[in-house]
Amino acid sequence: MSNFEEHIEVKGARVHNLKNIDVSIPRDKLVVITGLSGSGKSSLAFDTIYAEGQRRYIETFSAYARQFLGGLERPDVDKIDGLSPVIAIEQKTTSKSPRSTVGTITEIYDFLRLLYARASDAYSFNTGEQMVSYSDEQIKNLITEEYQGKRINILAPVIRSRKGHYRELFEQIAKQGFVKVRTDGEIRDLVKGMKLDRYKTHDIEIVIDRLKIENHTDNDKRLTESINTAMYHGDDVLMVIDQDTNEARYFSRLLMCPSTGISYPNPEPNNFSFNSPKGACPKCNGIGQLYQVNLSKIIPDPSLSIKAGALAPHGPEKNSWIFKQLELIAQHFNFKLTDPYNTIPEAAKQMILYGGKEKFSVESKTLGITRNYKIDFEGVANFIESQFENAQTTTLKRWAKDFMDKVNCEQCGGSRLRKESLYFKVNGLNIAELANKDISDLSVWFKDLKSHLSNKQLQIGTEIIKEISTRLQFLLDVGLDYLSLNRSSKSLSGGEAQRIRLATQIGSQLVGVLYILDEPSIGLHQRDNEKLINSLISLRDVGNSVIVVEHDKDMIERADYVIDIGPKAGRYGGEIISEGTPKELLQQDTLTAKYINGTKAIEIPEKRREGNGHVLSLKGCTGNNLKNISVSFPLGKMIGVTGVSGSGKSTLINETLYPILNAYYFNGVKKPMPYKSIKGLEHLDKVIDINQSPIGRTPRSNPATYTGVFSEIRSLFAKIPEAMIRGYKPGRFSFNVKGGRCETCQGGGLRVIEMNFLPDVYVECETCQGKRFNRETLEIRYKGKSISDVLNMTIDEAVPFFENIPKIHKKVKTIQDVGLGYITLGQQSTTLSGGEAQRIKLATELSKRDTGNTFYILDEPTTGLHFEDIRVLMIVLNKLVDKGNTVLIIEHNLDVIKTVDHIIDIGYEGGKRGGQVIVEGTPEKVAKHKKSYTAKFLKKELH
Repeated sequence: MSNFEEHIEVKGARVHNLKNIDVSIPRDKLVVITGLSGSGKSSLAFDTIYAEGQRRYIETFSAYARQFLGGLERPDVDKIDGLSPVIAIEQKTTSKSPRSTVGTITEIYDFLRLLYARASDAYSFNTGEQMVSYSDEQIKNLITEEYQGKRINILAPVIRSRKGHYRELFEQIAKQGFVKVRTDGEIRDLVKGMKLDRYKTHDIEIVIDRLKIENHTDNDKRLTESINTAMYHGDDVLMVIDQDTNEARYFSRLLMCPSTGISYPNPEPNNFSFNSPKGACPKCNGIGQLYQVNLSKIIPDPSLSIKAGALAPHGPEKNSWIFKQLELIAQHFNFKLTDPYNTIPEAAKQMILYGGKEKFSVESKTLGITRNYKIDFEGVANFIESQFENAQTTTLKRWAKDFMDKVNCEQCGGSRLRKESLYFKVNGLNIAELANKDISDLSVWFKDLKSHLSNKQLQIGTEIIKEISTRLQFLLDVGLDYLSLNRSSKSLSGGEAQRIRLATQIGSQLVGVLYILDEPSIGLHQRDNEKLINSLISLRDVGNSVIVVEHDKDMIERADYVIDIGPKAGRYGGEIISEGTPKELLQQDTLTAKYINGTKAIEIPEKRREGNGHVLSLKGCTGNNLKNISVSFPLGKMIGVTGVSGSGKSTLINETLYPILNAYYFNGVKKPMPYKSIKGLEHLDKVIDINQSPIGRTPRSNPATYTGVFSEIRSLFAKIPEAMIRGYKPGRFSFNVKGGRCETCQGGGLRVIEMNFLPDVYVECETCQGKRFNRETLEIRYKGKSISDVLNMTIDEAVPFFENIPKIHKKVKTIQDVGLGYITLGQQSTTLSGGEAQRIKLATELSKRDTGNTFYILDEPTTGLHFEDIRVLMIVLNKLVDKGNTVLIIEHNLDVIKTVDHIIDIGYEGGKRGGQVIVEGTPEKVAKHKKSYTAKFLKKELH
């Protein structure tokens, strides 16, 4: 067997900071690539191995297909042998469409739709009775049995409860040869020019036949023909009336309510899809939520007068058409625009908000003449709604959105589906009710389902149920038991999205594939980590190669092979410093080995902080799965919020606490989840949320612009004598302003090539070779470096370079302090990981003057961090707390949890079985708790 059948051989990899490395990665094994943040792990796994796999895949396409995709550039590597088809499971790949849900991504919802289309029972939305459907033969037999010896009318329903005069319909019916119709329960002769009251609702049926039911052949033949004719004109529904009692009964080929005659079309999978017009709720188009005007945002202070700005969208009085209309309304309803809004008549408020047309006259007693006025006002609320729906610019849409709230659609109750679709049930539940269940509950429900189905339903449904159950098990295996199928993919964290894709891939049962994963353990509690590792091992065992970029200790110890990249980060990394089995790794003298074998560790503090004695007390939180909980946050301490995935940590902190604080200190507009009260706000003076969202979405944003240090650097360059002689101002050194920048790439350093079907591709600008500035600007030098050279400096180089310029030195030093010395000042924000972006935000806040009363919130700051990076980060965070601030960290990493002063543990499980505070207190106190999952793992770390 040749070597590349057993190994993936990478020769001479030089992508980003990789130092021309050679590496041999065993196939059909679980391989972990580890090392410091920024050492080159992702450059090897994603930018070299995955990029080459993608390129080779596209090369197999026809020349015609490739012209649409463009040529993917070959990564900077001499050669790669032994490469299988590659699938990358990253954290950024889930759809952000509001139509994408956990159910649609995993394809479980597609199987559910099939189950409901083939094995459900239909019920009437009018009476709740089970719907029935008959064949023509059954209908004939039923009529013969029930109406034997009786005289009956057979009718075809054509109009049901609709307004109109129906003159044309009656003419059409007459032309077809019918002589009688039944309108609103009364049989009438069809006469020329016949019509009904157009403003009333009507029921109309065509009288197809009047006959007596008797047992002989002629009667039988006539009945068959009448049924066919009635079905044709009545759209597969007919009505039979007993002439003696006048009682009506409906029969249908479709599903029909036996009492009221309403019918549903026979179900298809599309009837249960909120992405199809056949199934989507017509009001919200299958989104489940709508934007609705919020009157309290339009009139935030009703005690103000309209003139003083009671109507927030229009502000104080201006000389505009709208205020002229408001003057007329005031005149008509006899109030003044200077009156407080809450004192004006109700009818006037209705017209101001919802518009109207009025004509009125005013008699002038002094002049003795009458003036006529006309109001034609759209209404403030209506105007906002129409701008939101029809505005041509995003600015106007955003303006309108500020006065609206997102609410559940009242027609479908947030279920996204048509009313009829919700009346098809399997074992008493409709498809929306199933999609609302947690995966764990849903899995149990399906295990029990077969005993509740009829034989016919079992024949059709057994295979479908098996497929659904298998896929649900995969989701349980990767620790996602707390999610529900209707959970929007927009609301998933990076780790959750990645694990869903992993579960989907396991379900696809592919063999001989190379899977590359980027930190799948993110956001996962230790309890669920075991499940995740077992899932990866099962992916390996069926015959795949699995490469994982990871820092997690358990994952490293369970791997077949570990590649450690370093020794440091950025340009000081990019080398293979160790490779081999986990046992071989422990013998090495690398940073990773030292943390795993225990020669180096993040120390537990000797004593926990006492805090400043003040408490922030939040009571009665009921958002999402929170069970009316009350939590006290001791100030002046480092607080850790822990608990299994989905227990309610983010709901409590990011969705409830942070919006309350942000609204109080900075007038933030995000509405917090429901809570009863909060006390202790006076002990703080600001809140800072440091999350992992990108610091910018284009290559123009970078650490220098985000932290504000670039402004200081530009000012410094403008003060250089040569620049002053030439008359250059700071703007000359900005790549976002005309003058000093390269105009070919408009200061981007890159040109965008739009790929129609793929993400845009960026290539280096051929005019400035990526330097961003024109020749004249680059001639100005400080200590021999141009502005472009400065942007290409690493933070570690910039710290000594600017040591005599305090304003710049302080900012670059804080970036170095959070462990980002390896990134460059001008590094494009699009190339930074979530953890790096978060630490740049942290550095930005650290370089500002802190008040000693600031509340910092960090959501999983250890994402993407090596043990050594975590140690550096904790030193920085501890400095913040030592100055009197409060730092709250939502975290699963035990190295962080063991060093905090106070833990709030939420659980017990995820989803509906979560949302309770299990235990609060020091790590030592929490570790003693019998039922907490966090306590179980923390206990081992504290000893």
